[in-house]
Amino acid sequence: MTDKNIYLKFVEADVKGIISLYWDTAPKTCEAIWGALEKPIQVPASHAIFSGPEIMMGLPEEARNFDPTSLPPENQTVLPEPGDMLWFYQPKNFFKIDPDEFWEIGMFYGVGGRTFGPTGWIPCTYFGNMSEGLDAIAEQCRLIRKEGLKTVEIGRIV
Repeated sequence: MTDKNIYLKFVEADVKGIISLYWDTAPKTCEAIWGALEKPIQVPASHAIFSGPEIMMGLPEEARNFDPTSLPPENQTVLPEPGDMLWFYQPKNFFKIDPDEFWEIGMFYGVGGRTFGPTGWIPCTYFGNMSEGLDAIAEQCRLIRKEGLKTVEIGRIV
């Protein structure tokens, strides 16, 4: 167990939540994400299509400092809880409808979420849970469905 945690902030609204990392059950994934966040990242957050109450954020190229194929399946589920943070890597040509490579950090903000996509159920690694600020963050997540992309910052708490 470690006290290394991260934050997620909606930049324009200045709304922030704290994410407790699952160092005990997803150590390799936590290590990779922690390393990728040596500098905070700002990325557009979009709303998921298939998964229900989830926002998705791609890990930008400048933060891709690990081999995503080396991460083992850890702490996986297809039925996340509100506040759960996931890691999912989509190699090139994984989905018929989307041939692009995708490094995804996702966050579920409500009940009824599932990791279901165009190919069916997709177990994902859950590396943390928003332990503070989820209600305010969830409100911003819901706005993405109405207003479109919003800028999110993710970084280490030091």
